[in-house]
Amino acid sequence: MAFQDIDFETEKIVGEPFKDLTIPPVLSLIPVRDVVVYTDMILPLLVGRENSIMAVEKAVTQDRLILLTAQKDSLIEDPKPEDLYSVGTAAIILRTLKLTDGTVKILVQGLARVRILEFLETQPFFRVRIQPLSEQVTPGNQVETEALMRNVREQSQKILSLKDMLSADVIAILNSIEEPGQLADLVASNLRLKVEASQEILELSDPLARLQRINEHLAKELEVSKVQARIQSEAKEEMGKGQREYYLREQLRAIRRELGEYEEKTAELKEYRTRLDGMKMPKEAKEEALKQVSRLEQMHPDSAETSIIRTYVDWIVSLPWDKKTRDKIRVKEAQKILDEDHYDLKKVKERILEFLSVRKLNPKMKGPILCFVGPPGVGKTSLGRSIARAMGRKFIRISLGGVRDEAEIRGHRRTYIGALPGRIIQGLKQVGTNNPVFMMDEVDKIGSDFRGNPAAALLEVLDPEQNFSFSDHYLNIPFDLSSVLFITTANSIDPIPSALKDRMEVIELSGYTDDEKLKIALSYLLPRQLKENGLKAGQLKISRETILTIINEYTDEAGLRNLEKELAAICRKTARRIAEGEKGPFTIFKGNLHRFLGAPPYLPDELRRLDEVGVATGLAWTQSGGEILYVETIILKGKGNFTLTGQLGEVMKESAQAALSYARSRSERLHLRDNFYEHLDIHIHVPAGAIPKDGPSAGVTLVTSLISALTKIPVKKDIAMTGEITLRGKVLPIGGLKEKTLAAIRAKIKTLIIPEQNKRDLMEIPRAVRRRIEFVLVKDIDEVVELALLSPKTRGAKLLLKRHAPHRGVTPRIMKIG
Repeated sequence: MAFQDIDFETEKIVGEPFKDLTIPPVLSLIPVRDVVVYTDMILPLLVGRENSIMAVEKAVTQDRLILLTAQKDSLIEDPKPEDLYSVGTAAIILRTLKLTDGTVKILVQGLARVRILEFLETQPFFRVRIQPLSEQVTPGNQVETEALMRNVREQSQKILSLKDMLSADVIAILNSIEEPGQLADLVASNLRLKVEASQEILELSDPLARLQRINEHLAKELEVSKVQARIQSEAKEEMGKGQREYYLREQLRAIRRELGEYEEKTAELKEYRTRLDGMKMPKEAKEEALKQVSRLEQMHPDSAETSIIRTYVDWIVSLPWDKKTRDKIRVKEAQKILDEDHYDLKKVKERILEFLSVRKLNPKMKGPILCFVGPPGVGKTSLGRSIARAMGRKFIRISLGGVRDEAEIRGHRRTYIGALPGRIIQGLKQVGTNNPVFMMDEVDKIGSDFRGNPAAALLEVLDPEQNFSFSDHYLNIPFDLSSVLFITTANSIDPIPSALKDRMEVIELSGYTDDEKLKIALSYLLPRQLKENGLKAGQLKISRETILTIINEYTDEAGLRNLEKELAAICRKTARRIAEGEKGPFTIFKGNLHRFLGAPPYLPDELRRLDEVGVATGLAWTQSGGEILYVETIILKGKGNFTLTGQLGEVMKESAQAALSYARSRSERLHLRDNFYEHLDIHIHVPAGAIPKDGPSAGVTLVTSLISALTKIPVKKDIAMTGEITLRGKVLPIGGLKEKTLAAIRAKIKTLIIPEQNKRDLMEIPRAVRRRIEFVLVKDIDEVVELALLSPKTRGAKLLLKRHAPHRGVTPRIMKIG
């Protein structure tokens, strides 16, 4: 029989053209893989084994009938009888097709289920004796059978519907089958079951049992089909969304192309490359910038990373890698500029002029890190501006007060959203040169927490040996800071970490005297406020005595900030009166000053009116200047209690204990009983109890007050003292001598007792100030007691234990005694 060219389809149909065909007892057998053939099932098979091809040819030459039996293991290439299932399907070969590679494609239709009784031949192909399997119908409820068939039909339709394969023809076929076994075979042939499960169904002789097993498999398949349909729906939805976005992007790209925006991108990238080629920058930085430009060129303009890379490249090309201002160093002109901007500050100006002189002789010198330390309002920040003006450099200032994040100095890494470089790099970009005068204010007020320690990040910035390759976390490439002149400011040197302090040259700016404040007010502050408030020089007149009154009664500071505020208030009130139509000139004198500034908040420290027992005058130093400090001691009958009040710190309490021990050691010389302290209660109090006080330099004052109370000898009213004591009675040096001296002068003190080791500090005090007070240098406490207590010839009979306390409106602040 000749092979015919036919079109094979995998569609499975049901038909009964061979219903009355008689199946012979002996058939040729073809082993099939991965499929179980059911009755009435039509499917194409590809026959490739030589013995199977011979079996097909034999069947075609006879009655076209053949037995199809599934292999137990589909991987076996040459199966033996024991490798085949014993139940198979007798089928008829409808068509055959010889392929060019020697294989044969056949179209078969299952006829009946049969059981293999005996293998008659195994070579050259299998021939077997068979026995048809008859349907063994178990009597049952007709209604139950109909319900089971209906359920199978409905589940089959649902599955086909979920797979989008349901059609009217399929529904008609399912509804046309009335036999349970035939329906079971039809559905089983279309289910994707494993060979073992399909073979199990084939071997069941009871149609209802086969239908029941099919119903179970349909329930599982329905659940799987639902999940599969949901997954496909979601995938289709995502695909549709992606296709929609792609379509919209293509439209947007076309619109941008029409608007010329792609040409703009090309022009932008070309500009980047041109700017980078023309810049003198480190090789590493240029390579990184060109690499990022190349990435930007390949990326879609709407990509999220595009804006990040563009921002990064913008920062690189906008930094002043090779832009410098030429230093215009004329030392005499620089001195003139400094004198114009600031009064006095001789030591500071000398150091600045020295630096400028060295820079002129050696332009490649690494710049020092200057640190201006002084009270608020003494001109630290304005000094930085004057240095920049004297050198012809640009000036940039940042405030470090309260900064707690290390990233403020080093920047954030680019992995973070909204990342930016640190304040150092931002300041250089803002000023546009790589050698400005860079001032960092309030370096003593840097904090630290879990985000890092900014002071530690400043170690690299403020080290001339390291900052030539400063690496910002955002840029991640080195930047040379060695040409920058860094200047820091602080109110106190103590909070600055020692490692950072070691990198800086500290220049102290002490407070101004009343005369200095007067001259600065007349020469700088008042003319500036007149100009800022729109007044002419002749419209407002303020006498020197009035300004001194403002200094002493309306301000309490070492600097000039509050003094300028008071002068600004006078100018504002005068400007209002002129704006309302009053005619000047207006003269401000001491008698009408209260009309402009109100009642004076501060009254100057007054000299104690009387020589008192147990009251000694000490001196304190605060960040706002010097203060008068009274120490009071009273002796009571008691049991040896020792009380300290006035919110004293630990160091000051230790000084009081040392004072008591010293007094006990001198009991014989002071004509006191050896055990005097066992029958007395001693109470030492330092007024202004709301203000915390600490420091060692109140030691001599505590000793003097205590000895005066014990011996009943008054302390001279016009003597003040300062110094730290030891248990051996030695007087140690203290700090803030200039500020303490100014406080003593304000209180009309005539004599100031200071440690002998502070003799060198007297040169820092202006000559005019030294003329107004007598300094007495002492080595031990015995000299202090001898000088401060009244001698028997001069002391009066009446000893006062009550001290007159002058009124002072002092704002509470921590007072450093020494």
